[in-house]
Amino acid sequence: MTIDDRPALTDAQLTARDHVPGLVHHVVLFRLRDDATPADRDEVERRFRALADSPHPDGSGPYIRSLHAGRQSSPEGVGRGFELGFVLTFSSEGDRNLYLGEPLVADPSRIDTQHAAFKGFVGPLLAPDPHGVLVFDFTEQGTSAGGSAGAPAA
Repeated sequence: MTIDDRPALTDAQLTARDHVPGLVHHVVLFRLRDDATPADRDEVERRFRALADSPHPDGSGPYIRSLHAGRQSSPEGVGRGFELGFVLTFSSEGDRNLYLGEPLVADPSRIDTQHAAFKGFVGPLLAPDPHGVLVFDFTEQGTSAGGSAGAPAA
């Protein structure tokens, strides 16, 4: 079954806390405009980090399981100009969908308004499309929201 073959879901179903449970990692990389100042970069990072405390609209408190942020520090030389990186972890696709908002979710009551405001703030600071932002989501096979799995330590 392809994504297009699945039955259409309502915004409430797509953002339900139990919609497709399991750890979802959301990786975001930003490349800012050449004229962005150090203060702009600091403010982008500060505002993004503040999203960790975004409340779920159902009143159950913050819904982002974890948020890690930092500046590009790899010595490999293959960063392609991306300078700020963020990794968010959600307990379900429903929580991730709430965070994503538009265009996936249209109902304003099912969207993280803090993240929507952040997108409006950061948009003008990003390098021109298509290279100002890179987003990559993945789920860990064999994980659940209550536990984690990963490669054994080397």
